[in-house]
Amino acid sequence: MQITDLTGTVQLANGVHMPYFGLGVWQTNEGQEVVDAVTYALDAGYRHIDTAAIYKNEEGVGIAIANNKTDRKDIFVTSKVWNADQGYDKTLRAFDDSLSKLKTDYLDLYLIHWPVKGQYKETWRALEQLYADGRVKAIGVSNFLQHHLEDLFQSAKVLPMVDQLEFHPYLVQQSLLDFCGQHHIQFEAWSPLMQGNAFKVDELVSLAQKYGVSVAQLVLRWDLQKGVVTIPKSIRQQRIIANAEVFNFEITPEDVAAIDALDREQRFGPNPDSFDF
Repeated sequence: MQITDLTGTVQLANGVHMPYFGLGVWQTNEGQEVVDAVTYALDAGYRHIDTAAIYKNEEGVGIAIANNKTDRKDIFVTSKVWNADQGYDKTLRAFDDSLSKLKTDYLDLYLIHWPVKGQYKETWRALEQLYADGRVKAIGVSNFLQHHLEDLFQSAKVLPMVDQLEFHPYLVQQSLLDFCGQHHIQFEAWSPLMQGNAFKVDELVSLAQKYGVSVAQLVLRWDLQKGVVTIPKSIRQQRIIANAEVFNFEITPEDVAAIDALDREQRFGPNPDSFDF
């Protein structure tokens, strides 16, 4: 990944360019809150917005995009099919519903939100159809561990282009990161700031002071230097702007390794092998 500025992209396996820095809208309320957050991000130069059906804020995301001066073609929009909507036919209907709410006729990226056992292969077949029909520019998965990916590979005609996973200094998953790299699957981080817990880690606080940046800026820059697309969530304009100010410093290889060494295999979200929703 060549890190340049907020408009920078990474090229996916199929040649599509995905902005490596974006705004996540998990737990952002439908209505004015999400409209404002997306507007703040787009006005600040963000070109990647990540939502999901289960977030129940796709309509607000769509309103913000439609009303912004930025052309839709210049905005990379991701959504995800929820667990209850998995399976071939239900996924196709869920996709149509997301498009309608987002007020767009295509998505840039559509993901399977969780690897629902006995369902995700048929769900993936639906994503392959949507991709073949040109209704989505790229398809991928979320929360798939290596064994889920290997199982999917057995029947997939098109391999996932992205895997969005919990990723932060306490959950590095280097072997999974390497596996995705070997198969040209772009690794993407959710909860990069450990749901706020990153600010309590003394080593991160110390390193941030060393570079004269915030803990958030340090961790988000570390994501990018690890080759990981990142989508920090915020609803505050100044925080959205500050989160993206990660292009005027570079973490040394030694300090990248020091952050890697904080890994505890600790999750702040559900485990993909034991979720029950």
